[in-house]
Formats: sequence, C-alpha cells, structure tokens
Amino acid sequence: MFDKLETLDDLFEMQLKDLYSAESQLIEALPLMAEKAKDGRLRAGFTKHLHETEQQLQRLETIGEALELDLDGHTCKAMKGLIAEGQETMSERATEEVMDAALIAAAQRIEHYEISGYGTAAHYAQRLGHTEVAELLCQTLNEEQLTDTKLNDLAKNYLNQKAV
Repeated sequence: MFDKLETLDDLFEMQLKDLYSAESQLIEALPLMAEKAKDGRLRAGFTKHLHETEQQLQRLETIGEALELDLDGHTCKAMKGLIAEGQETMSERATEEVMDAALIAAAQRIEHYEISGYGTAAHYAQRLGHTEVAELLCQTLNEEQLTDTKLNDLAKNYLNQKAV
C-alpha cells in the first residue's frame, strides 16, 4: 500500500484505509450474523449495528473527501480474519443458545478491533490538527463502545446463562 511510512500523516492515511475496508467487510458480514442469531434481541442488535456501520462508512467517506484521500483499494486483513473466524463458528453444530453466545463472542472481537482502530485514528487526527475529522472518528468510537457494552450486557445478563 505504501512504499514507506515516513510521517504520521502517512500512518493516519493507512489507518483510515484500514477502517474503511473493515467497515465495508462488516457490512457484508452483519446480515449473516443477524440471520444466524436466534435470540430476538441479538438479531435486532445486529440489524441496528448494520445501519450504524453503514453510517460509519459514510462518515469515513466524508473524512476521505475532506482530506482528499481515496480510502478504497485496501483490504483489512485483520477484519477479514475476524470475519472468517466468525463464519467458521457459525458453521459449527451448536444449540441455539450456544450459537448466540458464540455470535456475541465473535462480534465483541470485532468491536474491540474497531475500538482500537478508531481510538488510534482519532488521536492521530487530533495530533495532526484535523479537529473536525477527530470529532467524526470519536463519534464512531463512541458508537462502537456502546455496541460492545450492549453485547456484553446481553451476554452476561442473559444469553450466556441460557447456554449453560
């Protein structure tokens, strides 16, 4: 992707491209996760997060336009691996309750990756003086953290107990 990373600007661009690819891949994966989920709250959560993810991708496109960057053309290998791992889990024979618990575990791995990526990118944006871009990235970061919290609460307070 880059011949050489020489500046924080270069690294920031790389991070944005990675996030753009990750969100694009997730838009394809979330409907499959929602379809596999048996618990209505989990299915609704995946569907809601799909709509959020579409908005997050649009936000990244806005950032790309503002910074005059083409964010397309890169593949986030980490997200590709996380999704492949989730798909492997979804192909397992499991009770509905265990499958729902497994879907939450896979989704939380994805959320943690995104939280890390958006936190880093927001810090870089701030450091580079891109205040409005940093605000957009922080908005997405907050959404990802809230999604992780909701998944965690659903798992700990309900679904994991059903899977026992």
